[in-house]
Amino acid sequence: MKFSDRLPGQQGQPARPDQQPGQQPDRQPGQQAGQRRAQQAARQPGQGRRPRRARLPRQPRQVWVTAFAAVIAFMGIGLVDPILLSIAEGLHATPSQVTLLFSSYLGVQVVAMLFTGAASARYGAKRTLVAGLALIVVATLLCALAANITQLVALRAVWGLGNAFFIATALSVIVGAASGGQKGAILLYEAALGLGLSVGPLLGALLGSLSWRGPFLGTAVLMAVAFVLCTVFLVNDKPSHRIGLLDPLKALRHPGLLRTALGSALYTGAFFAVLAWSPFVLHYSAVAIGLIFFGWGVCVAISSVWLAPRLADRVGERRATIAAVLAFAVLMLVMAVPSKPLLVVGVIVSGLVSGLLNTLFTGTAMSISPAPRPVASAGYNFLRWLGGALAATFVGHLAQPFVVAAVACVLAAGLLAIGRTKDRAITAEDVLVGEELMG
Repeated sequence: MKFSDRLPGQQGQPARPDQQPGQQPDRQPGQQAGQRRAQQAARQPGQGRRPRRARLPRQPRQVWVTAFAAVIAFMGIGLVDPILLSIAEGLHATPSQVTLLFSSYLGVQVVAMLFTGAASARYGAKRTLVAGLALIVVATLLCALAANITQLVALRAVWGLGNAFFIATALSVIVGAASGGQKGAILLYEAALGLGLSVGPLLGALLGSLSWRGPFLGTAVLMAVAFVLCTVFLVNDKPSHRIGLLDPLKALRHPGLLRTALGSALYTGAFFAVLAWSPFVLHYSAVAIGLIFFGWGVCVAISSVWLAPRLADRVGERRATIAAVLAFAVLMLVMAVPSKPLLVVGVIVSGLVSGLLNTLFTGTAMSISPAPRPVASAGYNFLRWLGGALAATFVGHLAQPFVVAAVACVLAAGLLAIGRTKDRAITAEDVLVGEELMG
């Protein structure tokens, strides 16, 4: 409906019998306020009336339940960082052995991502999501009881499998069940992302100050609550269309998507050099490491949700991605300087650049590929997180991990600079797809 259809005395609204021609009708205060709002919206070119903000309290119960579980899942990426040193001391493990906690988690998740979409399409989102939560509960509980580093690494792999099943379907559940369209779902999912990335390191630090087993036990309890809530309140859904197991790999035949995915893999390797190696260089307490990565998580959330789309609109997503990955290379060189205060600042600031790249890389990948979004996303994220798994495996064996990370980022920029792609505006969906696998 047009604004003129709502405002008395304008086109489309007949004048009252006692109204003189050309005379505006008497307006009540509420009518005047409504007209001012309409005029302000009309002044926005090509926009018309401003859409109402999504109101989170009006969302259905199952949306809130899934969002709560998503917060816990997103905590997983920063939960282990503050307790890496405690794990090494408690289980008498070397730094290279402890970083395998990231390798096993990501490695299994990478492979699982190739068939989680097929599983969700065949068995339904609720069954897939609840199965993922059950695996996480069992894995995290057994992690708290692990007797050696080998058991802990193996159980972390089970955790990665469960997380792959959960994260791959949580977004579709929230978007499908949200009331008032996708706007409220996006806002809620972004809030879950930011809260999880920020609180994860703090929870790991607080519980880890008591024992390295504490964060795993706390996560198991929270995930058990999420499992019960999702089992009770999520609506049973019908299976959708089939997705082939090899479809994500077939999507990588597209040269542009392949270059972007390889570039993202190189950057993600540098990303995990920060995540997995910084605690060993700093050698701070669990609480101190937790506070540092809390600041990192806040920066990631703010940058990915608010800064990345604005930067892409201003200079184009391809140029923005190249500039951001080169900036990350510079940060890696700064962090290679033997100065702990400089490293602390570098870790926190790297969160801003990582937030940009998580969204920008995904926007570039989605704009290049002609494949359906879920298929292209699965293929892209397969290579992306494969880079992270390899980096976490070998970072402890490198003499200068941050220097190698800088070289990887320069190579990523070179891959993005090859060929020409058409820039487009980054949408909220790109933000979600870019972050949905972060946990």
